[in-house]
Amino acid sequence: MRLIGADGTQYGIVSRNQALQIADEAELDLVKISPNALPPVCKLMNYGKYRFELLKKEKEAKKNQKVTEIKEIRLSMTIDVGDMNVKAKQATKFLQAGNKVKVSLKMRGRQNAHSGLCVDVMNEFYEMVKDYAVMSKKPLTEGKNITMMLDPQQ
Repeated sequence: MRLIGADGTQYGIVSRNQALQIADEAELDLVKISPNALPPVCKLMNYGKYRFELLKKEKEAKKNQKVTEIKEIRLSMTIDVGDMNVKAKQATKFLQAGNKVKVSLKMRGRQNAHSGLCVDVMNEFYEMVKDYAVMSKKPLTEGKNITMMLDPQQ
């Protein structure tokens, strides 16, 4: 096998027993890096320390990761202007925080016959928040529900 030292020095091609002996003398672990190569490549290292450093890097990467949530705003077909302003203000807070917003509207009773009016309510809501949002999914009717997805502007 080809042996590489802990500091990157090349020992060349040595037998397995000789590599284990060198690892014992240096009080390090013998780790196969490339077992499929001809000859296989092994490295002397402190494997426990290596694993610890890897876990530490993963935790640091996770810490710096931004998790986007999907917040939901529910509207109704007969929503008044004041209520619409309150909902739009809340949606802009969510969007400024970097979250996606799902706007949903549930039609009840005779409202099902006038789904076009519901879509107009959704478009009116988007006009109120368009400075902070990008429409990633247009208003789509799914049975009695109409949904629209808004992403924060970059």
